[in-house]
Amino acid sequence: MRDPIGDFLALHPMLVLDGALATELESRGADLGHPLWSAKCLLDCPQLIKEVHLDYFRAGADVATTATYQASFEGFERLGIGRDGARRLMLEAIALAIAARDEFWADASHHSDRSRPLIAASVGPYGAMLADGSEYRGHYGLDQRALADFHRPRLQALAAAGADFLAFETIPCLREAQALASLLREFSGVCATLSFSCQDGLRNCQGENIGECVAALEDCEQIIAVGVNCTPPQYVASLLRRMRAATIKPLMAYPNSGEQYLPGAKQWGGGRAAAPFGEQARIWWGEGARLIGGCCRTSPSDIRSVKQCMPFEPPP
Repeated sequence: MRDPIGDFLALHPMLVLDGALATELESRGADLGHPLWSAKCLLDCPQLIKEVHLDYFRAGADVATTATYQASFEGFERLGIGRDGARRLMLEAIALAIAARDEFWADASHHSDRSRPLIAASVGPYGAMLADGSEYRGHYGLDQRALADFHRPRLQALAAAGADFLAFETIPCLREAQALASLLREFSGVCATLSFSCQDGLRNCQGENIGECVAALEDCEQIIAVGVNCTPPQYVASLLRRMRAATIKPLMAYPNSGEQYLPGAKQWGGGRAAAPFGEQARIWWGEGARLIGGCCRTSPSDIRSVKQCMPFEPPP
C-alpha cells in the first residue's frame, strides 16, 4: 500500500492542509442553508468549488479536501437524486479537486520549493448526514456494524475515484472510528487519515479519552495519520500531547476558527481565537503535529499564515 503522507513527510518537515470549504463557499455567495451543505454546490456552483481549491493551493496548501464531507446517498435521495446520480456527483467532487490541482501544478514556478499537492476525499461522520450537529455530540445509538453499513456505499464510490487518500473527518466517537478502520480492510490498497472532533483538551465529543482513541487505531496500517479537526484551537495543544504519547502515526491538527457552531440556528457564533492562526500553528508543530491546516470558518489567509510560519527544521 502506498502511503502518500509518509512519502510527503519524507521530503518535507510539514504538510500544510487546506482550510474550510463550506464556510468559504458561503462567504463567496453560495447558499448552504441545506442539509447537503457544501455538497449542494456540486449541483449549484461546481466552478466555485474549484476556485476555492485553487485559492488554497495558491495560499500554500499541499492538500485539497473534496466537497464530499456531507455527501451521502441518503442525503442526495432527499433531493430526488438516485444512487447513480449521487455517485456521479461524488466523483465530480473528486474531479474538481484534481482539475484545480492540475491547473495549479501546470505552472512550473511552483515546482522549485514544493511537491505536487495531494487530493483527500472527505468522508464525514454519520452525524453529518443527520444535519443536526450530531458530529459534535456523538451518542448515535448505532452499533459498529450499522455504522459500517452506512459508510460502505460511499467508500465504494470514493475509493477508486482518483484521490490520493480518504479523509475521515470530525469523527465524534471511537465506535465510529473503529467501524471505519475495520471497513478499510474491504478496500485493499486504500489508505485514510482519521481525525476526531473534541469537546475539550482531553476527550472527543462523545467524552472518550483521546489518547485511548488513537491507541485503539494503532494497529490499522491503512490509517496513515490521526488527529483532531473542527475543534476549538485552545484545546489542540493538550490533545496533541495526549495523542503523541499513544501513537507513532503522524499527527494532524486542523481546528476551526474558535467560533461555536449553533445547530438550531445552523450558524456560527462567538469570536475567533485571539492569536493569529500561524502563531498557533507553531505551538501545534511543537507538540508534534506534522499535518496542519484549518477547518470551519478558516480561510486561505489562515492557511497562508500557517505556510509563512512553517518551521524548516524539526524541533529537537
